[in-house]
Amino acid sequence: MPGLRRRSCRAFLLAGLVPVPLSLLLFSCYVIRPGQGGGQPGTRQDRKLNPEDIALPAGYRVEAIASGLTFPTAITFDDAGGIYAVEGGYAYGEEWGKPRLVKVMENNVFLPIAVGDSNGPWTGVSYQPSKARGPGRGFFYLAEGGQLHGGRILRIGMDGSTKALAENLPSYGDHHTNGPVPGPDGMLYFGQGTATNSGVVGPDNARFGWLARHRDFHDTPCRDITLAGMNYRSEDPFTPGGKRDAVATGAYSAFGTPTVPGQVVKGEVPCNGAIMRISPEGGKPELVAWGFRNPFALAFAPDGRFFALDNGYDERGSRPIWGAGELLWEIHQGTWYGWPDYSGPKGLDRAEFTPPHSGTTRRLLQNPADPPPPAPLAYLPVHASADGLDFSRSPEFGFRNNAFVAEFGDMAPSAGKVLEPVGFKIARVDMGRGVVEDFAVNRKGPGPASKLNSGGLERPVSLRFSPDGRSLYVVDFGVMGVSAKGPEPRRMTGVIWRIWKESVK
Repeated sequence: MPGLRRRSCRAFLLAGLVPVPLSLLLFSCYVIRPGQGGGQPGTRQDRKLNPEDIALPAGYRVEAIASGLTFPTAITFDDAGGIYAVEGGYAYGEEWGKPRLVKVMENNVFLPIAVGDSNGPWTGVSYQPSKARGPGRGFFYLAEGGQLHGGRILRIGMDGSTKALAENLPSYGDHHTNGPVPGPDGMLYFGQGTATNSGVVGPDNARFGWLARHRDFHDTPCRDITLAGMNYRSEDPFTPGGKRDAVATGAYSAFGTPTVPGQVVKGEVPCNGAIMRISPEGGKPELVAWGFRNPFALAFAPDGRFFALDNGYDERGSRPIWGAGELLWEIHQGTWYGWPDYSGPKGLDRAEFTPPHSGTTRRLLQNPADPPPPAPLAYLPVHASADGLDFSRSPEFGFRNNAFVAEFGDMAPSAGKVLEPVGFKIARVDMGRGVVEDFAVNRKGPGPASKLNSGGLERPVSLRFSPDGRSLYVVDFGVMGVSAKGPEPRRMTGVIWRIWKESVK
């Protein structure tokens, strides 16, 4: 029983009955206790809504302004204050549909602006007014994840007319093309996630579904790198006749392709694990920074500084990484941020990143960084999946200049073991101190509302402050369970929440 084991570990610790180091005792307790993530058995498949089930700081209120969306991922506003949402059109678990950009009307009516094909997920959107075209005639800038045909950055008019500003982005794998956001220089900034968890293609990528479609796909570096020649043996899920032959795979290589020490892999742009920028008129992407795992959310702070949320490594695949948290980075031009050999400034060959019952993680690159990558501004919990980022700019909302983060929640057991649900909430980051605190959480405890049998938050994936700064809008992806077979997303369970300070409604 989980409760008995938890009390037993604590009792031994307090009584001093176990003559072993504290770190070893805590590690042992972690190993013997069963995992229990937010999406594991017990998750309801339907969705009920009750704002009173969400706890907020004193003086704040929350309401659901729209529901019944399928896999919503982002929100933006036009120059008249109209609200627009993106339905992704694809979700982990190989759930496919048509991605859409819709205007959110009253009574859960969604007016389609543009509909894509089956090349989702659409993962982010920004709106920019057009001085030349006049009020209400601006453009939406949107990221297309590109699971089938590669990632794209799209420009969409109010009439639904669509132009691809960038195409053939390396986005067939685990992580997608993300963003974009307009920068103070007039350029559009976007993220491109990695193909793999930690640099090596393996059977976990086959379970995602993409490896069968793109057998030669792997991560592409942004600059020339030299490999250490580390190869990993794994079962080949494509062996005919149901057999499981073993193959060796190296870093930055196609599945089943080994590498040798000193092997040089040429860098190119566009590339994986990077933040790039492009003109609003299109053209070749330019590299801003690289060495990220999945820079899913980008935002410029009120003071003009540039930040990104980077999803941490999972404990899966041929090169599993243990205990790597989510990172909030300040972005500087030309900097390498450590993937695939670092989590923040710490090398992955440190014992703290070694999974239970595994050997020490080895570095994939031959030449260690000197100096190492910078330290992030803040760490968020391991497996929280920190996916949404924006800054408070209004004293009427409060917490001015603080960052607000949407935590999608753990994907245990497929991403790694957790002892209780992690994420499923909105966090606030004091940018002066790098301190993270809860802002909006479910009252009944950690986990999604469906698991708690409540009407609160499910999986917050994105957030955006209204143009006047008085309201925070939260995009809630909806119900997604996780079984031994993988993710199990539920259609038409997405919600948009609005949070405001009561005195300024």
